[in-house]
Amino acid sequence: MSPFPYHQPGAARALQWFKADLHLHTAEDPFDEVNYTALELVERAHTLGFRVLAVTLHDKVIDDHRAFDRARELGLLLIPAVERRIEGADVVLLNVTPDQSDALRSFEDLRQLRAGRGGSLLVLAPHPYYHLGGSIGGRIDHHLDCFDAIEHCHFHVPLLNPNRPARRLAHRHNKPLLATSDSHRKQFFGRHYSYLGLKAETDAVPTVEAVFDAIRSHRIRRVAPTGGLLRLIGLLFFIFVTHPVLVRLPGSKRTRSRARQHSSPEPVEYPSANERAVI
Repeated sequence: MSPFPYHQPGAARALQWFKADLHLHTAEDPFDEVNYTALELVERAHTLGFRVLAVTLHDKVIDDHRAFDRARELGLLLIPAVERRIEGADVVLLNVTPDQSDALRSFEDLRQLRAGRGGSLLVLAPHPYYHLGGSIGGRIDHHLDCFDAIEHCHFHVPLLNPNRPARRLAHRHNKPLLATSDSHRKQFFGRHYSYLGLKAETDAVPTVEAVFDAIRSHRIRRVAPTGGLLRLIGLLFFIFVTHPVLVRLPGSKRTRSRARQHSSPEPVEYPSANERAVI
């Protein structure tokens, strides 16, 4: 049973709390080796009680209609999304089209997209103060107008928690703080997520508009337990050992991409394993 019952006393009585994870990777990711597909993720999410998901592949909006169809059948909202690398920084865009994502080259492009889309687009700053991958770091102060919310990253233990400056930033600028899993392996999904308080009359499939309204209104209950030593070791082993080996194996996505690059008359830029380190 949910720790946040649908019907709350007093002013919150009309709210329903929906379990959500809005930063996820699947096997369709063009860069990372992930051990489950979007369709498998939807099935797993249903068994765990999730109602809102976003598959955020690196630089690609997922186009597997089977996952969206299955999500609707199960009463889940699957939001088209992407984790886009912009000026060297990762940015999560929710409710975006492939053409809109592909056109983004700079934060100025993102500002123009936000101006044109208004409230129908939500932009999340993922793992902003982590030093792996494409975290934006201190540059977020110069581009804060591009973000609607800040991510509370899953990777933290008491003595190692770069979420602390993210929490201070969110508090200082009144930005919502959203817990996600950024999952790349089955065992990492379902532990770090958020409940969103939606203004809904029934237990129907939530809408994108209602989800974005809940986030922007700070109706968020984060489930972000501190990881133990074994989990930390497992994450570090995957990031620095397992995944670097997987992306270098014959037939891996990066190997195939490098082969295409060598045979193509136009060079294709492809990040190295260190540049795309998994958070």
